[in-house]
Amino acid sequence: MTATRLPSNSPGSVATVAEPAIDPLLVVRELVSLRRLVGLYPADHPLIGEKLRELDAAVRRQLDEQPELQVDIVRGDVHVDGEPFRQESRAHAHLIAELTELGVQSVCIRHGVSADELRATAEFLWRYDGKPGGESVQERLQREGVRHVSLGRIVPLDTRWASRKWPDAPDGALDPAYEEALGMAQEAFHRVSSGGDLDAGAVRDTVQLLIQRVAGSHVALGHVLAVKHYENLTWCHSVNVAMLSLLIGRQVRLDPESIVSLVEAALLHDIGKTRVPLEVVQKPGALDRSERKLIEAHATYGGEILAGTGGLRPLTATVALEHHRWMTGGGYPDLGAGVLPHPMSQIVSVADVYEALTGARSYKPPTPPERACVILARIAGEQLNAALVKAFIGTITFFPIGSFVRTSRDEVGVVVRTSSEDPLRPVIMLLRDDGEAVMEEVDLAGPGGEHRHIVESVPAPEGAPSLGDIL
Repeated sequence: MTATRLPSNSPGSVATVAEPAIDPLLVVRELVSLRRLVGLYPADHPLIGEKLRELDAAVRRQLDEQPELQVDIVRGDVHVDGEPFRQESRAHAHLIAELTELGVQSVCIRHGVSADELRATAEFLWRYDGKPGGESVQERLQREGVRHVSLGRIVPLDTRWASRKWPDAPDGALDPAYEEALGMAQEAFHRVSSGGDLDAGAVRDTVQLLIQRVAGSHVALGHVLAVKHYENLTWCHSVNVAMLSLLIGRQVRLDPESIVSLVEAALLHDIGKTRVPLEVVQKPGALDRSERKLIEAHATYGGEILAGTGGLRPLTATVALEHHRWMTGGGYPDLGAGVLPHPMSQIVSVADVYEALTGARSYKPPTPPERACVILARIAGEQLNAALVKAFIGTITFFPIGSFVRTSRDEVGVVVRTSSEDPLRPVIMLLRDDGEAVMEEVDLAGPGGEHRHIVESVPAPEGAPSLGDIL
């Protein structure tokens, strides 16, 4: 900030009087206004020229004494060169929202910027839809001749939430077919996230692997159904949802061809998340408004990706689009009043919610299966199809195969068989007190289980045998 020296009443002395402060939000207001004008009026309209001159003058005043102007929007507040202006931000919240809803939360303007670059930036912002593309935003700006303006997004650290780093995938000994399916899914999702096309042939191979081999392995189902002490990334989550959807499909007696369609759709239901920045998908805390919009857009992105991929089944794109739609018309995206999700979308929704609940997140530990089933029952009829929830819980029961549990006698065991007729009293394999070896099999619904019942699910004890060894 410069100062002006004026004569005082005392001879030979001077007083320092600060010039009026530059409006910190002026550049933001002028840029957003110019964005509107270039989108609404012909290129040679006088209003555009006038607003461009005002923006150019505001930028030059800011750059008179500094090499760059940095404007960041953090939780709705504008920060100019690191200094917050909360009161001014509240007064112009609607202007700020125009930028943040595009996913633009940071604007850097450097010395040497021309009026043509400012106009090109405004035109870019009018066309920009916030969707990730093959090129970065900066590469696209440079293609428009913009060299002295940078646009970016900010993912603020939410320190109100405790963040724990969980593994990205299951560790230890895995069922070989399940491990192979995870690898195939990871490769497919990585290819799409890197800008490549989805390989429909590889998808078909993964679907057949899941149906023919993984579904027949109690060890694999144990990995899918039990508490997951890892933060399963999108590809791992998708394999698990595909297997859970397969269980529901068989329980409601879908024909084999429909099962194949269902598993393919479930495997790819979250492919749209490859277009969402990973730091948003894995953010350890509450999402702000623009981040929430990015996450919710994954359903639409998924529908677009799959509709444009040849060789997939007709309902695969539909399920990706609809799997967050509610039975009562809520959820996202908004498809209009009275539009119910397709029955296959309803199946995948049940599997998706359960799998998300029983997996760890950076901001929460995994939910035990018995509590996850209670949550499913609570939202059945509104968010989820109640009949499908009942079929699902009847299939997996409250304590699924592979779950480590504690009994009323303070014993630790592993569920090895379940019964839909008595879902609270499965067959368990008791572990030795040190948890490192198997002792005996007990049917809680039979004579040996008369004075025992399961109290809770528990993490696998240190040194416990693998599910492969037990099952």
